[in-house]
Amino acid sequence: MLGGVFHAAVLFLVAAGLQLVFGVQKILNLACGSFYALGAYVGISAVTWALGAGLPAALFLAVLVASGLALAVIGPPLERILRGVYDRDESFQLLLTFAFVLMLEDVMRFFWGAAPRQLGGVYLVYGQLHVGALTIPVYNLVVIAAGALIALGMGALLTRTRFGRIVRATAENRAMAEALGVDMAKVYSRVFTLGAALGTVGGALVIPATAAVNAMGVDLIVEAFAVVVIGGLGSMRGAFAGALIVGVLKAVAIAVYPEAELLAIYVIVIGVLVLRPAGLFARATA
Repeated sequence: MLGGVFHAAVLFLVAAGLQLVFGVQKILNLACGSFYALGAYVGISAVTWALGAGLPAALFLAVLVASGLALAVIGPPLERILRGVYDRDESFQLLLTFAFVLMLEDVMRFFWGAAPRQLGGVYLVYGQLHVGALTIPVYNLVVIAAGALIALGMGALLTRTRFGRIVRATAENRAMAEALGVDMAKVYSRVFTLGAALGTVGGALVIPATAAVNAMGVDLIVEAFAVVVIGGLGSMRGAFAGALIVGVLKAVAIAVYPEAELLAIYVIVIGVLVLRPAGLFARATA
């Protein structure tokens, strides 16, 4: 269960970025998984370099977060490319964001090769928690807490700040927001950059507990879309609940019957589509 919640915390970051971009820009960004993978690879390189330069091992978490946030610089140029398809058919948007997936995979393969990469046991520097027969890495609890704090921070950003009010107004009625003087180009650029940063930070945080491989981004896209379907497009509460459902369900399936891992997720997705097509937290539209 704790393993599932750990995975859910990371999955929420990627799904939240996907939800945010769709809610405002009405684009299903397939590249969200590649942002996650890029964050993982850059996180490995950053921590390896920092430890080699003599940085105390306990500070590796700060290096991971900083490397994920620094990768947000890829957001504005990629969003600039997307502007040509904002008002075109959804198929163009999907094809262009899938092109980002292919390009970023080649970038990762060029710089880091095709072999898996990992940090080893550096996350054990924070120790382990023993509860009865269970041994829980403290790092996993730190990531779970970080995911919860980021969820609260996203909620506060969208409801209690001027930028959040502009984002919600744009998502509700783009034409009216633009008529009131909102700079759409600036809002779109910032929203896409924030969505990219959530994905790259998620990838950086998960890498101490797993290995980075070229296909990890594509695998996560499937799970992120399952989260979106379960929670509802454009709903942050839905992203949180959907990530928790998918993460815990996946962990339980692996522990009980590994062959049913993906099947269990798709069964939930199908059930939600049949009973609540708009998702658990989204409002149905005519």
